[in-house]
Amino acid sequence: MKLNIEIEQEKDGRWIAEIPELPGTMVYGKTRKEAIAHVKALSLRVLAGRLENGENVPETIDVFSVII
Repeated sequence: MKLNIEIEQEKDGRWIAEIPELPGTMVYGKTRKEAIAHVKALSLRVLAGRLENGENVPETIDVFSVII
């Protein structure tokens, strides 16, 4: 699964970004680039928290491989 970032500019000029597949990952940024960076960082924290608590995480591209 690929995590898609949805982004748009608000009327007041701020940018809002979210990852719909991960509830709770909506952030604002002063610039488009800042909003994207913040939502990426937040999504990693959300996924880490779920892993630490034994919760399910979306099937994503394998980032890690375990060497036996």
